[in-house]
Amino acid sequence: MELIRIVLKFLLLSAIAIISLIFTLPPCLAFRFLTFIRRLMFSENVAGKVVLVTGAGSGIGEQISYEYARRRARLGLVDIREDCLKPVIEKARYLGSPDVIGIGADVSKVQDCERLVNAAISHFGTMDHLVNNAGIARTGPFEEVENISELTSVMDVNFWGAVYGTHFAIPHLRKSKGRIIVIASVSGWYPFPGLSIYSV
Repeated sequence: MELIRIVLKFLLLSAIAIISLIFTLPPCLAFRFLTFIRRLMFSENVAGKVVLVTGAGSGIGEQISYEYARRRARLGLVDIREDCLKPVIEKARYLGSPDVIGIGADVSKVQDCERLVNAAISHFGTMDHLVNNAGIARTGPFEEVENISELTSVMDVNFWGAVYGTHFAIPHLRKSKGRIIVIASVSGWYPFPGLSIYSV
């Protein structure tokens, strides 16, 4: 008798799942298709536009830089490790960017953020996109942190780095009717164990 009840529950749940898919899948697919069409029709042409990318020396920032380069944007690439920018600059030029500069700066410092924006403006004369991508993570259980001041560097780069850069870029972005792009992590919505400060 118990086996029959388990089988019936399984069949009922399977039927509910199939019915749910029948009603939710078509609208979901239609939405994705319309979003795709919208992006095709209204995609911004960034050829010749000036894009400043922080954290461009590796990872996501490097890939973002290459995507802008393929679309022929002029690039200001920023990283705390200026030597990491040289191969990225070369590849960005190879991929089609007509003008690329590298700027060594620590986004957690107000003075460096002002300097990096000023360097981009003095070289290009304008700014169309600011991509706040620079970020660091510190892993480990929060209760095991012995010195709480060790965690400030994560907030200084991930939060204040975006705030400082945006503050100095806003006047130039207003003139060009530009955009501010902030790269966020899934950890902001779905925190992972050991990444509590990073998730904040």
